[in-house]
Amino acid sequence: MPADRNMDEKPLFGRPWIFIRGVPSMKFLPPEGPLEVAFAGRSNVGKSSLINALVGHKGLARTSNTPGRTQELNYFVPEGYSGEGLDLPPMALVDMPGYGYAQAPKEHVDAWTKLVFDYLRGRATLKRVYVLIDSRHGLKKNDEEVLDLLDKAAVSYQIVLTKTDKIKEPAVDKLIAETTEKIRKRPAAYPFVLSTSSEKGKGLDELRQAIAETIGQSL
Repeated sequence: MPADRNMDEKPLFGRPWIFIRGVPSMKFLPPEGPLEVAFAGRSNVGKSSLINALVGHKGLARTSNTPGRTQELNYFVPEGYSGEGLDLPPMALVDMPGYGYAQAPKEHVDAWTKLVFDYLRGRATLKRVYVLIDSRHGLKKNDEEVLDLLDKAAVSYQIVLTKTDKIKEPAVDKLIAETTEKIRKRPAAYPFVLSTSSEKGKGLDELRQAIAETIGQSL
C-alpha cells in the first residue's frame, strides 16, 4: 500500500510532478512496475515544453533551443513517490532523446539512437509512445523510420502535432486529415491524431485525457 493513500487518490495531473532519473543506458532503467508513456520526436520538436505544459511545471523538463540537448531517457513521476521499492507511482512520463539531428557528433547520435530503440523494443511496462510531429513540417523520413520500428516492435503509438499556434487553423485541420490518412494502415498506430500548442495551451486537456485512458487512471 502506498505510504500516502490520500496522494494516491488525487487526480493524475492534479498533483506536482518531479524528475527522478536520467537514463544514459539500459542498465540504469528504473525497475519495471508502474506503466509508462513516452514522448518521442525529432530534435527540437517541443517534447520538453509539452511535458512541462502537461503537468503545469515550467521547469520540470529542461528545454533548449539547441537541438539534441536531451541525450538520456528522462523519467518523471508524481511527487511523493521515489520510483523505487513498494511505493510505486501510478505512472511515469518518459522524455526520450530527440532523433534526426545530423549536426551532432556521430558517436553521440549513434549512442542515444541505440538507447531509444533498445528501450522501445525491450520495456514491458511501456504502454504507449506519443510521437510528436512539428505541425510546420509534418511527417518526415526519419519520423516514418521511427513509426516503422514501432510497428515492427508492436508498440502502440499516437501522433501528436506540436506548435499548432505557428500555422493557421485551416492548415491544422488539413494536416490532421493528411496525417490520419498516412498512418491509417499502420498496425500499431492509434487512429486519432492530436493537435497541441504548449505555448497557447491548446489540446492539452485532450492529451491528458488520452494518457489517462491509456493507463486506466482518472484525471
